[in-house]
Amino acid sequence: QYTGHIVISGEATTLPVVVRLLSGENEVTVPLEEIGPVYKTVSFEFESTFSSDSVILEIFSRGEGSFTIGTLSLMPGDNIKGWRKDVVDLMKQLNSPVYRWPGGNFVSGYNWRDGIGDRDKRPPRKNPAWKGVEPNDVGIHEYMELMEILDAEAFIAVNTGLGTLEEVVTEVEYVNGPATSEWGRIRAENGHPEPYGVKWWAVGNEMYGSWQLGHMPLSEYVKKHNNIAEAMWKADPEAKLIGVGSVGEWSETMLSQAADHMNLISEHIYCRELDTVSAHVDQIANSIKRVADAHRKYRSEIEGLAEKNIRIAMDEWNYWYGDYIYGELGVRYHHKDALGIAKGLHEYFRNSDLFFMANYAQTVNVIGCIKTTTTSAGFATTALPLFLYRHHFESNPVRVENSIPLLDVAAAVSDNKDVLTVSMVNSGDQPVTFELDVPGISLPKEATAWTIHHEDPEAYNVPGETPEVAIAESAYRMKKNRIEVPSYAVLMLKFEL
Repeated sequence: QYTGHIVISGEATTLPVVVRLLSGENEVTVPLEEIGPVYKTVSFEFESTFSSDSVILEIFSRGEGSFTIGTLSLMPGDNIKGWRKDVVDLMKQLNSPVYRWPGGNFVSGYNWRDGIGDRDKRPPRKNPAWKGVEPNDVGIHEYMELMEILDAEAFIAVNTGLGTLEEVVTEVEYVNGPATSEWGRIRAENGHPEPYGVKWWAVGNEMYGSWQLGHMPLSEYVKKHNNIAEAMWKADPEAKLIGVGSVGEWSETMLSQAADHMNLISEHIYCRELDTVSAHVDQIANSIKRVADAHRKYRSEIEGLAEKNIRIAMDEWNYWYGDYIYGELGVRYHHKDALGIAKGLHEYFRNSDLFFMANYAQTVNVIGCIKTTTTSAGFATTALPLFLYRHHFESNPVRVENSIPLLDVAAAVSDNKDVLTVSMVNSGDQPVTFELDVPGISLPKEATAWTIHHEDPEAYNVPGETPEVAIAESAYRMKKNRIEVPSYAVLMLKFEL
């Protein structure tokens, strides 16, 4: 089942126009209603009577005359407000509490006004940071609709690269201003009378990098950040602002000269492929620890910073290497990457006093944890620990002492202290057995177990095929508090205390 629309005009003498799908001998045809000299939007729907990997979509007429196509849209009939249902279903399973948009390097050349109003009349632009053309089909309204579908919080990045202060302030007013304000009125005219109430705002992206559009010396950028932050707070005093950080001189200067103009500071980490599995797995956690250690040092050395408690938003972190199989930056992820992501989560738990949020980047195809083809979607291996810890790891980290090589252990208790979760990552090629000792608590012998395991650290998942790597749930019984963790595995145990 498919649905679509076409914006079309033509001479009244033109013979009937049809939309048709062709594949070899197969054809599905849908006639359009009469067209005239004024552009109009004509909706259509049809059900395919055949299956093929190669199909041609035609707008067809035979006879004298002419017609002009403004734009054409074709979507699966089960789309959810324009989004692929299979992808939305996977995102709902991940249950992420917040999504950052629109980027990323992209935002430093993005004008938010290109993404509002009638979608069919929005200007396509050359992608300012990457390849191809940005059609601007997804703007503020579509993003906020997706957040509503997913029951997630919005986190909007503003353009402090090539963007102006006026662009940023009007964007905040458009999103959060009352319908009586200038830009709130335009938002209302575009279909959303009530303010969106977005709380989280990234003030720019990676402005420390020479690759960033609008990059400038740090001494100048601090002034720009402070000016923009003041204007954003004037437009919305409740806004929570995240400044651009990067461990070293950049973060240190931002925290010493702009701490009064931010609520959080961002950091980004990406890791490449390393030769050994254990080193490859370790590097994500090591990078997170490096960021945490640096910020502890800043708090001890920058006067008054500790009292301000500027915590970290690690709003991009991931592995980034390999061939682009799923489009631009669409790398494939392996089982060893899942182990690294799980160990990275452990490091966030150990430093949860510093890290306020951590946003795995990105979600779909582009270094994403969901991979798609034209007809299928599925979890990459890196989605598995994100799903597992989101749904089953408890919320209050517990200190863990561990000296076993190649084994990383994290634990947390529920708010009521009636559930204990213990999670282990074994990055070695041999099982590890150890005794779990929780002082003052007699652990039950039985627990619920979730395991992410594969003997081949290079194993990967392909959308539309049975996953090679998956989460297995089982009952677990300890003997004398001894636990065995399989090789190359994540094992999470849930104890009812």
